[in-house]
Amino acid sequence: MQSTDLGTKDSGKIWHRKPSPATRDGIIVNIIHTTSDYLPKVLRFLNVAFDSSGDCLIAGDHQGNIYVFDLSGNRFNLVHRTAQACTALAFNLHRKSEFLVALADYSIKCFDTVTKELVSWMRGHESSVFSISVHASGRYAITTSSDTAQLWDLDTFQRKRKLNILQSVGIQKVFFLPLSNTILSCFKDNSIFAWECDTLLCKYQLPAPPESSSVLYRVFAVTRDGRILAAGGKSNHLHLWCLEAKQLFRIIQMPTKVRAIRQLEFLPDSFDAGSNQVLGVLSQDGIMRFINIQTCKLLFEIGSLEEGISSSVISPHGRYIASVMENGSLNIYSVQALTQEINKPPPPLVKVIEDVPKSKVTAGDLKMKVTSGRVQRPARPTESKIQTRILKQDLTGNFENKENELSDGLNKKRLQILLKGYGEYPTKYRMFIWRALLQLPENHTAFSSLVDKGVHVAFLNLQRKYPIKSRKLLRVLQRTLSALAHWSAIFGDTPYLPLLAFPFVKLFQNNQLICFEVVATLIINWCQHWFEYFPNPPINILGMVENVLAFHDKALLQHFMDRGITSQLYAWPLLETLFSEVLTREEWLKLFDNVFSNHPSFLLMTVVAYNVCSRAPLLHCDRKDDFEYFFHHRNNLDISVVIREVYHLMDTTPADIHPEKMLDAFVALTKGQYPVFNQYPKFIVDYQTQERERIRNDELDYLRERQTVENMQAEVDQQRVEDEAWYQKQELLRKAEETRREMLLQEEEKMIQQRQRLAAVKRELRVREMHLQDAARRRFLKLQQDQREMELRRLDDEIERKIHMRDREIATTAKDLEMRHLELESQKRLYEKNLTRNQETVAKEIRDDIDAYRRKVDLEERSFLRLMETDQTQNRNTQKLIEENLAKAEQACLNTDWRIQALHKQRRDDLQRNGCYREMAKLLQENRRKEVEVLNAMMGKETEKV
Repeated sequence: MQSTDLGTKDSGKIWHRKPSPATRDGIIVNIIHTTSDYLPKVLRFLNVAFDSSGDCLIAGDHQGNIYVFDLSGNRFNLVHRTAQACTALAFNLHRKSEFLVALADYSIKCFDTVTKELVSWMRGHESSVFSISVHASGRYAITTSSDTAQLWDLDTFQRKRKLNILQSVGIQKVFFLPLSNTILSCFKDNSIFAWECDTLLCKYQLPAPPESSSVLYRVFAVTRDGRILAAGGKSNHLHLWCLEAKQLFRIIQMPTKVRAIRQLEFLPDSFDAGSNQVLGVLSQDGIMRFINIQTCKLLFEIGSLEEGISSSVISPHGRYIASVMENGSLNIYSVQALTQEINKPPPPLVKVIEDVPKSKVTAGDLKMKVTSGRVQRPARPTESKIQTRILKQDLTGNFENKENELSDGLNKKRLQILLKGYGEYPTKYRMFIWRALLQLPENHTAFSSLVDKGVHVAFLNLQRKYPIKSRKLLRVLQRTLSALAHWSAIFGDTPYLPLLAFPFVKLFQNNQLICFEVVATLIINWCQHWFEYFPNPPINILGMVENVLAFHDKALLQHFMDRGITSQLYAWPLLETLFSEVLTREEWLKLFDNVFSNHPSFLLMTVVAYNVCSRAPLLHCDRKDDFEYFFHHRNNLDISVVIREVYHLMDTTPADIHPEKMLDAFVALTKGQYPVFNQYPKFIVDYQTQERERIRNDELDYLRERQTVENMQAEVDQQRVEDEAWYQKQELLRKAEETRREMLLQEEEKMIQQRQRLAAVKRELRVREMHLQDAARRRFLKLQQDQREMELRRLDDEIERKIHMRDREIATTAKDLEMRHLELESQKRLYEKNLTRNQETVAKEIRDDIDAYRRKVDLEERSFLRLMETDQTQNRNTQKLIEENLAKAEQACLNTDWRIQALHKQRRDDLQRNGCYREMAKLLQENRRKEVEVLNAMMGKETEKV
């Protein structure tokens, strides 16, 4: 996927290498617009619109920059900077270079893309314009806002009419129907009216949808022929209205993941005559799904959950899709790439729908689900029904020229005009058009009955004559030829039938029914009178070719006659192979586009035209081998020239020799059962069949007799072989018996010798066993002695270990005692220090108290002397206070004495503790002495044992 950043450029290329959109996403180019500021930001595109040609489009961003993109010329140009966001665009005016843009200030402006100038400025709306619809002529436009819709004359840019409504209702959308003079107005209350553009008279109003499937319409879309209206809203249901019958004829249910529909767009097609069948549905998840409204199949989708689509516009010719993404960029999609996987013609489908005029329509009768596989059919009501083939419903109207109408809504005259203009049918629709031109009945039951008969006996060994590499292709060819042979007996004897059918088998190998019916239709129409001279080539047909060649090129025919070349050499090889040997695949398809679109005589004229156009090389051929090689191999010849020459011959050949006079017009296969094919000399075919059957029976009898003789001879040979084998076996048994007797004697002698050797070995084993037992006994005694020595050493090691541990524990205990003694000494000094400090503190406190007391006594005595005369009560209080102070002083002295006594008691305890420690050390020394004595005693005992 290519990406283009517009940046600050006013013009440039859209892409820098040839686009090659992938089938998966179909994106041709992704266009973004970023600013060149210090912090760049993305300018979001808001709207996009195609011109009437479909090769140019305009897009506007939220800052009012409007660009025109020429997809065919690979160029983009900045048209104008409006400096305000655009809310709607229209680019299909009658002056091709002009376009309309609705701006955020509620005005509409017209610009010219060539001069880049403002053409006109229209005002009148009081709210934002969200839709601009242009008439098919390009001379009128309708602009729609939420409260009004206005009709403008684009020649004078004057407002003609204004639609005012109640504020409570609200306008949903007002637009022109394509290719008509009708205006459709859709309101928020689901009412839809149709108006005449010139007189603005109401033509009709659509009825309300069924109550069981009521949807508030928000988005609308109309087919190019203006016959079908699609409507949707906040639901996964789509309503399809037939505007001619003015009624709802189908309800399509989208997948469950679709909860709301944001936009609807029909995909145009060059070959559907405006009756668009593919509808694009943009849902709330940003994915646009394209469905077939007839088969209800999901064809393809664009966008994803990560890169959602905001809005989309489809070009008028249906080649491109322009989508404004939710991230503000612009994606251009190729419809051809998106539909590449589904370019095969749709399978034949028949639906049952409600006969709308005869019964009341209900939502259940019309509802169909969108699927990606088999088509879902609506439920069958019990009332009257009509069966209708897809794309050809009564609701789509009647056509004038019935004889040129084909199935699937195609017109043969239009197809012939298209074919003459382009020379061939589009590859995407070729198979679809062929099936319509040949009017294939698609008789599944009849074809199945032919296939069920199995492989025809004439084609059992087909691979030997036609070695095809593809096994699948060989099986399809064998099955098709067998079905043809079961259909008519002559095809089992036709030698050139595989050559005739092989191109169609290769083309339709995935649909054998279509392949069979195409070949059968070809034989009935384009192979008329081929089998009248069977098993010889059709002399009458070759005579027609020779007569036409004689009329148009006598010199070439005379050259053939001079060299002895007959029509069986220059015409029959082309006919029996249907030109498949001399043309490439593309040339052959192009030729048969014209063959199937014209009278059956066109094929014979093609043979003449091929010879006439090859006149120069044929006149230089002299040998028969050269002619045979020329008509069986590809040549340097332009098939378009040959086809033009065929049309010339068709028009200039006189009526008396024209093959059209001798050949019947095209006749399609009958529906239900295939017609009887007996246009051949039946007696010859029957005689050949009888002769072949007689020869086959004689051969079978001969084979049976030969098989019987061979079986008898084989039995005799087998009996002789069995007898010889019995005698040989008896001789071998006798010799084997003698050999066994000799072997038995030898074995007995060997056994005696072995017994003698075994006895000697036993004796040797007994002696060896005795020696081993003696050695084992000595070894056991030595082992016991070693174990005792090891036990003694272990005890010695244990004693030494315990002594070492005891010494270490005693040393550790001594060190602990020393540390404890040091700690006690330090605690003692600390206690003495604290005691001295406390005594000093107490003594100081006592002295301070005494001094204070003395000063207080002096003060009180002086106060007493002064106050004795005034208040005796005060003397008593003073006396009481003195007594309390004396009591406190006596209590302080008592506390000091108690503290001194406590210190003396603690010192006595420390002295007693030191005495205990000394006694413990004496006990430890005594224990050590006793352990040494025990150890000495044990060592003495061990010395005595040794």
